[in-house]
Amino acid sequence: MKILIIEDENNIAQLIRLYLEQAGYEVVIAGDGVAGLELHAREKPDLVILDLMLPALDGMEVCRRIRAWADTPILMLTARQGEEDRIAGLELGADDYLVKPFSPREVVSRVRAILRRTALAGAGAHRAGAAGGNGSEGGQNEQTRQGSEREELRFPGLVINIPARRVEVNGQRVALTVKEFDLLVVLASSPERVFTREVLLNKVWGYDYLGDGRTVDVHIGTLRKKIEAVPGAPRNIKTVWGVGYKFEPEAPA
Repeated sequence: MKILIIEDENNIAQLIRLYLEQAGYEVVIAGDGVAGLELHAREKPDLVILDLMLPALDGMEVCRRIRAWADTPILMLTARQGEEDRIAGLELGADDYLVKPFSPREVVSRVRAILRRTALAGAGAHRAGAAGGNGSEGGQNEQTRQGSEREELRFPGLVINIPARRVEVNGQRVALTVKEFDLLVVLASSPERVFTREVLLNKVWGYDYLGDGRTVDVHIGTLRKKIEAVPGAPRNIKTVWGVGYKFEPEAPA
């Protein structure tokens, strides 16, 4: 698989390249945002590692432009400790972020986890498409479809179409990033169950993910912000203080 690194600090880019190539990936490097967009269009990488602080065209704008034409997974790199840049990047469509300084081994681990989740999501959509066209299913529970391979989760004011990766709140479609959608599905698939941050990290980011609970907190925050921006939206995602999060269906009005 091919990884595109867009990073203006050559020593960092070469170090990441070394570890990724040792892990079996093909790597191409761009030193600024403009060159990164050109390489993305030409090379069609499987994942982009994108620094936020770039000359000519910053990482936010590069992310925005990539998202305008492709759903390539994006791992953002930032030297800033504040949450504002991370939240902004996630809202633009980045799948994950790392704060500098970081371990090159962690970069490889995150890349593997993102690509694994992307492959699983693609395989699930392919299976659902191959099984489609068999007519409507009767006797479905209003809250969820029964069975281990539910295609749609329904709650008052909220519909989650899993194969299409589509979310509607009060009939209005809401655009979520890959990780936001995966988080919502994990929580909504087990209403009232309390998930710790560690469990959510394992389920959404992969078992070898080396991040911390703040990653979950940031993604939950952006997920809530998007869903609750719809007028009259249900407030299903609850914080269980000192433990984690749960999905709590609202009673029909």
